[in-house]
Amino acid sequence: MTEMKKVLIFGGKTGWIGQQMAELVKKEDGIEVVIADSRMQNRESVAKELDEVKPTHVLNAAGITGRPNIDWCEDNKQATMRTNVIGTLNLADLCDERGIHCTVYATGCIFVYDEKHPEGSGIGFTEEDKPNFDGSFYSQTKSYMEPMLKEYPTCLILRVRMPVSDDLFHRNFVTKIVKYEKVVNIPNSMTILHEMLPASLAMAKKGLTGVYNFTNPGVISHNQVLDLYKKYIDPTYTYQNFTIEEQAKVIKAPRSNNELDTTKLLKDMPEGIVINDIHTAFDLCFQRMKVNLTKMGWLPDNMPAEFKRN
Repeated sequence: MTEMKKVLIFGGKTGWIGQQMAELVKKEDGIEVVIADSRMQNRESVAKELDEVKPTHVLNAAGITGRPNIDWCEDNKQATMRTNVIGTLNLADLCDERGIHCTVYATGCIFVYDEKHPEGSGIGFTEEDKPNFDGSFYSQTKSYMEPMLKEYPTCLILRVRMPVSDDLFHRNFVTKIVKYEKVVNIPNSMTILHEMLPASLAMAKKGLTGVYNFTNPGVISHNQVLDLYKKYIDPTYTYQNFTIEEQAKVIKAPRSNNELDTTKLLKDMPEGIVINDIHTAFDLCFQRMKVNLTKMGWLPDNMPAEFKRN
């Protein structure tokens, strides 16, 4: 296991998770942070940067998820492939050639509830299960990648799902569903970044490799999340539900809904890292969000119009 001395971060310039990881690593004593300049699909420039920077560890948080959501990928398939397939493989391959540990912030949105893993059963998909969801092109690209990335002994693949931050940044799962006119109400595994990103750094330091379900233990439904939003952020907020069939009429690509089993993650987690169950983690997240939005002047009564119901 190589000691973490210098970390090269792809997606650290403009990426949501990449920028957060850069800030986290900067707080670590004795570790240098470098934000990658090269684009992952340009193999020669990535190779040149790896050889010049000589990192001990690489963090790849540069995947394309589309804006405002994954429907974008349906109309931009070539661009999605260049980053999510060609770029991701380039970086993992070049790191492996040089013996550099590479952490990939991947996705768990490659599964959907089925007969063996029924909704509400508590039976989650494990790291050994093969993807069973390809309803969106985004998920298709991620499904292609995981079996290949697993073959690289220097690669750590983290299955992130519906990531949540302590603010109302547009990439936050909470921000997305708060703005929707109607939401489905399905329990899902989710990733509370405040707890999970430090865990990812600890896993990279430990030299862990292979696939990990990277979510807080358990599941939480859309309604339960929005009820917490009402409790902590906006008591006047209201929401309506609709079915998956009704949702399908207003989106381009189906969405993944699933529970991921976190047994392996918790067993291998380095000492001193606290990962709460999803309900506890969400409650704490909204408490932090309330403090943050108050500091910004949004609370108690100055929320932007986009977050208000007419």
